[in-house]
Amino acid sequence: MGMDVGGEKGGAMATPNVVPLIDILLVLIIIFMVITPLTPKGLDTLVPQPSPNQQQNVELENKTVVVQVEKNGKLKINNEDTTWEGLGPRIEQIFKERAEKIAFVKGDNDVMFMEVARAIDIMRGAGIDKIGLITAKLEAGQ
Repeated sequence: MGMDVGGEKGGAMATPNVVPLIDILLVLIIIFMVITPLTPKGLDTLVPQPSPNQQQNVELENKTVVVQVEKNGKLKINNEDTTWEGLGPRIEQIFKERAEKIAFVKGDNDVMFMEVARAIDIMRGAGIDKIGLITAKLEAGQ
């Protein structure tokens, strides 16, 4: 299967004989093709389940807190009536167990910004890290 380079008979061949190498590679390919379907597809693992307290905390984390300042001076936290004096303690109570302290303030169109700023100030004093403002355009989805 080799080729003679010299003019003499029985001289050295210029190319190596690769037929045995190809035979070995074909046997290895066949072996791997047979073994591959026999290997297990997955592993049995035990995944730790969250405790009931953690599930309750996740539900608390997902609930958005919106403080509404109405034109008649009333306050609402997620549609629950509250007073100006009770805003700080109620906010502290809501966010006591939460890691992220994010809340939103929504004021009616007729409310002076001073009232909204007062609500923001009370919320900052209660330990809220981030406070967002909800506007009419934001509420409409624009």
